[in-house]
Amino acid sequence: MSGALSGFKVLDLTRVLAGPWTGQLLADLGAEVIKVERPGQGDDTRQWAPPSLPDGTAAYFLCANRGKRSVTVDITRPEGQAIVRRLAAEADVLLENYKVGGLKKYGLDYDSLKQLNPRLVYCSITGFGQDGPYAELPGYDYIVQGMSGLMSITGPADGEPHKVGVAVTDLFTGLYAANAVQAALLARSRTREGQYIDMALFDCSLAMLANVNMNWLIGRTVPPRLGNAHPNIVPYQVFRTAGEGHFILACGNDKQFRAVCQLIGRPQLADDERFATNPARVQYRDQLVPLLAEAFLARGRDEWLKALDEAGVPCGPINNVAEAFADPQIKHRGMEIHLEDSAGQDVPLVGCPIKLSGTPVAYHRAPPKLGEDTDAVLRALGYDGESIVQLHETGII
Repeated sequence: MSGALSGFKVLDLTRVLAGPWTGQLLADLGAEVIKVERPGQGDDTRQWAPPSLPDGTAAYFLCANRGKRSVTVDITRPEGQAIVRRLAAEADVLLENYKVGGLKKYGLDYDSLKQLNPRLVYCSITGFGQDGPYAELPGYDYIVQGMSGLMSITGPADGEPHKVGVAVTDLFTGLYAANAVQAALLARSRTREGQYIDMALFDCSLAMLANVNMNWLIGRTVPPRLGNAHPNIVPYQVFRTAGEGHFILACGNDKQFRAVCQLIGRPQLADDERFATNPARVQYRDQLVPLLAEAFLARGRDEWLKALDEAGVPCGPINNVAEAFADPQIKHRGMEIHLEDSAGQDVPLVGCPIKLSGTPVAYHRAPPKLGEDTDAVLRALGYDGESIVQLHETGII
């Protein structure tokens, strides 16, 4: 069965995470994705190890490059630029995350390539966008997490700001970019013309703050750092139980709060005017939370989870990654997959979470070895064997 994006060709000139994440999602959805890498070195993340496969391929690279073909091209040389232009002439989409203007000197910018291919959707991913006072600055997820306000709300209330445990700014930008690419392809079906997409990590990181952003825009009070607590809902946080156990209580309405009060043997709390409604509980959280924290120390984690679940109160454990992969729901949903690479090596990977009924995600290729598809792609472009050998000998590919 063909994927949703079957028939579309994507030229992926990106490296590290935000751009490759975009390309991998498009590949999962059925697009043919050709990843262009530097000869002899490739994507920086190929060396971001340990851990790695027995052949040395880093787990970091594997996380964002499934389903792609790898072509090595030295784009700093005219012969390499010619190869990329020929690829772009046949592509539907080009992804790149060079510094602003970085590809113009090679004739690989949007204005140059749209002359060859007016239907090309060209997506640039940078730290701060193509214009503005920060446009020339390099973009790093960690720094953008700090600048966007994300770190200011992450971490212990009485401690230092923390980054999120994964590069969420990169990942959200990749998701936004994949959405933007598909929107541009839909628009092209009407206009018959491609367009330019300008994606910035800073923009995406600020946008993903969601209710926290709106809390500032409406309330004009700087959102505080609340640790595991929620700025708009109480009780909605982590609680310690007997022993060393912890669990998450996500009490979303007054009915659920009343059920919690019954379970802890304090039904009167639900009728206390300080706690009877969620806005009141938010106002008086410093008085309510210690009462709940003391009560939850009476029993162990699993006992509380069972009781809360039976009472219809949202709750959950705090798993480590190994426990998450062992969870029966994750197993049922097929979120761990295994593919065989071109060397016959088994590659464990995380599955795509998108479940489409008519055009389901399919996994056709493990993340590629560096340059493993170079010769085949060049032959398809019309290069003969002698030309390919010469390109190898001169270090162009």
